[in-house]
Amino acid sequence: MSYFTTKDNTRLYYKDWGSGSTVILIHGWPLSSDSWEDQAIALVNAGHRVIAYDRRGFGRSSQPWHGYDYNTLADDLAELINHTAVNDVALVGFSMGGGEVARYMSRFEGKKVTKIALISSVLPFRLLTPDNPSGTDAATFEQTALALKTDRPHFYTAFFQKFFGVTILSNPVSSAYLDWMQGIAMQGSLRSALQCLNSFSSTDFRADLEAIQVPVLVIHGTEDATVPIQSSSRLIRNFIPDAELIEYDGAPHGLFATEKDRLSRDLIQFLKADSV
Repeated sequence: MSYFTTKDNTRLYYKDWGSGSTVILIHGWPLSSDSWEDQAIALVNAGHRVIAYDRRGFGRSSQPWHGYDYNTLADDLAELINHTAVNDVALVGFSMGGGEVARYMSRFEGKKVTKIALISSVLPFRLLTPDNPSGTDAATFEQTALALKTDRPHFYTAFFQKFFGVTILSNPVSSAYLDWMQGIAMQGSLRSALQCLNSFSSTDFRADLEAIQVPVLVIHGTEDATVPIQSSSRLIRNFIPDAELIEYDGAPHGLFATEKDRLSRDLIQFLKADSV
């Protein structure tokens, strides 16, 4: 198992598979790098080196009390890039992970990054404010925090059904898969879950997006009930006019599972385009 220690003494777990041009996969809340399993294998088989890490507080990484703001999370990504000595990297961020991508691109001026992909991402800004009328009211996030503190396993049960679009009439993933995702989520600490919830619900990434100067692929499901597409990915081209947006008609939030083969193909095609 591979680990490295950050400048604030947080131990982060990462996988480093394959060889070729490098892709770094950044997972969503409240999961770990294991959620990227299908895409990681497909990318390695397509000739890429794939690095996927567990965000601090989640999976096999340390659970520090502090450091869940996006500046620190972007610093963690920068330290991973330096530790693995990679160049010409493609960053792929899912949901909350899109925030790390955007903040890294502005905070570190896109150093060593050639392309980015944003999957079901929380960008550009989740919170309802006078200048962000399509955002979500703060009370909704406060209710989520209360549910986590009251009974975290129970909250995750309903959360992942919504996450993957599971209903009485639709079962895009199995009950065993839902159990696996809940188990991954419970590896993280309550503290990290709450702090990251606060970070992705309140951080404004609009200025970060305007700093991005590399090719951008955006993928989002039209029936995403976790991060609705109309208040997220459909707005990204307001800040990155040349971004490519692919909408998965009828798809929920958890595209890495419900649309895993299509997502892998689209990522591979994007990484191949205009490559030397």
